[in-house]
Amino acid sequence: MQASHFLRNLGFSGYAILDRNNLASLSELGIIGETKYPLTKKRYLEAESLMTKAAHQLGISLDEFDLLLWSRKRKYVPR
Repeated sequence: MQASHFLRNLGFSGYAILDRNNLASLSELGIIGETKYPLTKKRYLEAESLMTKAAHQLGISLDEFDLLLWSRKRKYVPR
């Protein structure tokens, strides 16, 4: 997860950041099953794959979906 934050801060895109907020939103929306944090590598990759598929089905980028999920839980949209 920290590597994804680092790459995003350098301007790279296409990385999911599965923190507690995003995992909770994904679970509440039925995209993933209930999950415990921290994730194992296998469970992280499975959740990331499901998040990527959901973003694709919505027609938005993974970065946009990540922000949407994070903002949903934090009730804040950064500018």
